[in-house]
Amino acid sequence: MEQRMSALTWGLLALLGLIWGGSFFFARIAVAEVPPLTLVFLRLSIAALALHIYIAGRFGIYPLLKRRWREFLILGILNNALPHALIFFGQTRIGAGLASILNATAPIWTVLIANYLTSDEKLSSAKIIGCLTGLLGTVVLVGPSITSSHDQPLWALLLPVIAAVSYGFAATYGKRFKGVVPPVIAAGQMTASSLVALPLSLIIDRPWAIAMPSIDSIAAILAIAVLSTAFGYILYFRIMAAAGATNTSLVTLLVPPSAILLGFLFLGERLEMTDIAGMALIGAGLVILDGRLYRRSRAIA
Repeated sequence: MEQRMSALTWGLLALLGLIWGGSFFFARIAVAEVPPLTLVFLRLSIAALALHIYIAGRFGIYPLLKRRWREFLILGILNNALPHALIFFGQTRIGAGLASILNATAPIWTVLIANYLTSDEKLSSAKIIGCLTGLLGTVVLVGPSITSSHDQPLWALLLPVIAAVSYGFAATYGKRFKGVVPPVIAAGQMTASSLVALPLSLIIDRPWAIAMPSIDSIAAILAIAVLSTAFGYILYFRIMAAAGATNTSLVTLLVPPSAILLGFLFLGERLEMTDIAGMALIGAGLVILDGRLYRRSRAIA
């Protein structure tokens, strides 16, 4: 039975959409001065620390981390280290709004991956239509960079899409954590992934040779780590407990508009007509995948 959304829950969902949309906005500011891999490490390590403080040793977190560290490591790579690095590298050349639209294809890839790797989440006709619609939107977004000398290179557009595919694998792999308290999953994967990001940052970015970031970049790093990541996860799990996973997944539709609005207001970003068309198609695909409009139309009929 579908859980109903109260006015408070809708408000929290809108807040989460703004916060997660803000992660693309903050990243666009920070990545101008901080190399992507170093930014990944800072985001994950600060967020992990904040979550450990929030958990305060509850839920048997430390024995669990010791016992299942390999699983947390794999989840952390798929759900944090790899996608964050790809998105940040992409955002060195593309705006916050466009990156968020491309990354919003994650539920589409999740459905396709789950169809092949699980036995209980097979494609239905509605899922196929939703996936095809969303993938068409991705083609509309990426297409111009293939056929013309676009300001946004193809590789920068593809990286957020590959990050979305990684999120799809993470969503399927994460099923093995059923029964683990969600904040512990978040803290565990971020702890593990920050340990992966640290040596990569030291070897590739050599952060000691980088000039001290400006106050704006430091504030953006703290915001993306504490607000968009640590607090965002806590808020996400609160909404899920109150409204269920299906209702909470609607946040996917709210993230791109939030990132676009912030980029427009504070970074002077503009979207081309192809970007708007691609976003509309991806949004339509996500609505079809969600399925509630179809179910309600059938109930009315």
